[in-house]
Amino acid sequence: MIGDLIPYIAPTVVLLLILGSAIKILPEYERGVVFFLGRFQGVKGPGLIIIIPGIQQMVRVDLRVITLDVPGQDVISRDNVTVRVNAVLYFRVMDPERAIIRVENFGSATSQLAQTTLRSVLGKHDLDEMLAERDKMNSDIQDIIDTQTAEWGIKVVNVEIKHVDLNESMIRAIARQAEAERERRAKVIHAEGELQASKKLVEAAKVMAANSGAMQLRYLQTLSDMSTNNSSTIVFPLPLDLVEGFIKRHAPETSPGGEN
Repeated sequence: MIGDLIPYIAPTVVLLLILGSAIKILPEYERGVVFFLGRFQGVKGPGLIIIIPGIQQMVRVDLRVITLDVPGQDVISRDNVTVRVNAVLYFRVMDPERAIIRVENFGSATSQLAQTTLRSVLGKHDLDEMLAERDKMNSDIQDIIDTQTAEWGIKVVNVEIKHVDLNESMIRAIARQAEAERERRAKVIHAEGELQASKKLVEAAKVMAANSGAMQLRYLQTLSDMSTNNSSTIVFPLPLDLVEGFIKRHAPETSPGGEN
């Protein structure tokens, strides 16, 4: 009985193998680019797909956002400062047909394009701009890469510069520059304060000169402040008109001929 089934076992096994290789199941986030005898036939999926072995071929394409780590690049800024920059790129396949047919390996091609674009864009900016205007440079890099990868059916979602590494000498130079800038601001603020104070003193002097009572009150306030200090020396300010009268009263009289 078993001997009679042996001739049917081999064809059955072959048939099962063919069916196993012909049935493909694609999840929701994948698509299959199908070729019929080397020619593009269509994009299929998701779900159950039947592929004729030896006649049809299928290439799986992931439609999820792909994170691409751009290796560190040595960049010379516009002000001739060498820095090392690395970034991260987020992209996704929008057209599986173009991503497979138009470029050999869209992941590697996008990585190489991101590296060259990173060096090109950052080389047009000064070091201060790299450190302070990172969002603008991220946007510029994203626009350039997205424009060039559109032909491959790829959409660049975002580009982020992660690190801008400087050598030790440049870090010390930036620290000295920041310290000098802080000192300059402090001097400017101090000078502005002196200018405002001098203006207020001039205004106060004009008020006191116009009102003798105000000068007398200031005189009494000064005496009160001096009395609160633990000092053995007290200086009494005298009005200028009193001093001038005293000098005129005791000045020697001169004769018309110039003799005393």
